[in-house]
Amino acid sequence: MKHLYSLVVFLLISTVCLQAQDWPNLNRFKDENAKLPAPGKKENRVVFMGNSITEGWINLRPEFFSQNPYVNRGISGQTTPQMLLRFHQDVIDLQPKAVVILAGTNDIAGNTGPSTLKMIEDNIAAMTEIAQAHKIKVILISVLPVYEYGWAKQVKPVEKIAELNKWIEQFAKENKAEYVDCYTPMLDSRKGMKAEYSNDGVHPTAEGYKVMEPLVVKAINKALKKR
Repeated sequence: MKHLYSLVVFLLISTVCLQAQDWPNLNRFKDENAKLPAPGKKENRVVFMGNSITEGWINLRPEFFSQNPYVNRGISGQTTPQMLLRFHQDVIDLQPKAVVILAGTNDIAGNTGPSTLKMIEDNIAAMTEIAQAHKIKVILISVLPVYEYGWAKQVKPVEKIAELNKWIEQFAKENKAEYVDCYTPMLDSRKGMKAEYSNDGVHPTAEGYKVMEPLVVKAINKALKKR
């Protein structure tokens, strides 16, 4: 629970900064969250927390969400500290049975400044601990393969992504979370994403999401069966 103590300090300091600007985009889903009714007694609501890969999921495969009790809370470009700051209002307050977290690639790309793997790991761990403290099951998806970021070509992500995924898998195993390996089935010979699954090497196409969906659903079902 050490990450929770660090988080309290982090949030207190961040509150001052947030008065000047909405860095974590807290207002993005404010109205939608307010309109979303509490889940029914038998509803297995699942919130998907993430970045543009999660946001793009509902745009390219809307039926995956509309045909399931899934709530999409992905915001394009976001990094793990931004997700952590909005985690309570965009996940906890929605009272889900489970949360699916797909995060880390934008940190590696440097979207909000330089990030070490330790920083990313701490943020993922903190989100996991917060969810579990509220009796919410956690599903962690691997960072998807990237050979090169079109907007940050100076970054060499291949080794960092592989190392982060090893940590996520081990962390999930040690902390009663489910790990979903979407990295391996989408990997090409350069350790980037297969061309048939992405147009830019970073974001999945509809075909890419079709690869991910059965793997994620299997993990969700497994998590929900656990007490």
